[in-house]
Amino acid sequence: MPNSMTPWSELVQKDLAQVNVASLGKVGVLLGGKSGEREISLMSGKGVLEALLSKGVKAHAFDPAEQSISDLAKQQFDRVFIALHGRYGEDGTMQGLLEQMKLPYTGSGVLASALAIDKQATKRLWSSFNLATPKFAMLNANSDWNQIAKDLGLPIIVKPAREGSSLGLSKVTNVADLPKAYEMAAKLDRDVMAEQCIIGEELTCPIVGDGVNAQPLPVIRIVAPDSNYDYHNKYFSDDTRYLCPTGLDVSLEKKVQDLALSAYRALGCKGWGRADVMIDNQTGQPYLLEMNTAPGMTGHSLVPMAARAAGVEYADLVLWLLSKAGVNS
Repeated sequence: MPNSMTPWSELVQKDLAQVNVASLGKVGVLLGGKSGEREISLMSGKGVLEALLSKGVKAHAFDPAEQSISDLAKQQFDRVFIALHGRYGEDGTMQGLLEQMKLPYTGSGVLASALAIDKQATKRLWSSFNLATPKFAMLNANSDWNQIAKDLGLPIIVKPAREGSSLGLSKVTNVADLPKAYEMAAKLDRDVMAEQCIIGEELTCPIVGDGVNAQPLPVIRIVAPDSNYDYHNKYFSDDTRYLCPTGLDVSLEKKVQDLALSAYRALGCKGWGRADVMIDNQTGQPYLLEMNTAPGMTGHSLVPMAARAAGVEYADLVLWLLSKAGVNS
């Protein structure tokens, strides 16, 4: 399991020792954007910008919601750090634009980003690789709610298929509440998913690197008030606890890391990502929930926490990710 002497932390230090900050040129930090996660993206982007400036990088903020795409071209950036979350930033659309501009960017490419943002596509792909993920069904206004409850069991998680940060998510314990949960999620996305609710420990495992060289970082256990890791408890509550080390059995953590790494590789992710996982209390089986391809970089964010546990501080993490920016990724 990674620690302060992991190959990754040593690799980061070796890579950064060879980085000529001046050669990185003018860097754009893409933040804010138009998604429901705009507020969090602004916080992430601010942290990234400050980290890069502290390293002597000529970094500048760029908010696609307030500046046009033509303005992005006029800025003549040499590379960009994507700190956008959700749609129009984490879903392959921005990645496609940057590919057209031949502008190097951080993180996963077009296809992996588009797949990972779509929970239905992600689950189908993972299932084809025999990677454990909760059972699900897609909903519409005319769904047979009783049959959905029969197939998935109660409680059921209802959520938009292409939103993050628990936006529009409901935990339904009574079949009569399914239509209302559907309607709430449908306000954010035309596609709505019902998912088997796994009762147990909630974990997350960041992954860094590309392909065969990708590797997992330390696992983090999330202990939210009333086991409700919603938007508020993710970003603004001081009551949510993050345990790293998790205090769980080492063999279980290794199983989670292996599963997260397989999920990352199956999607074709690059640079970095973060897999969210639930452990079934009854069976001990870990289940994949989703993959984040542009994880948060706020004060409450989990990738920086895991990186620190692996021996890499925030500013070094940011600079390392930027140094790996590319095109045709």
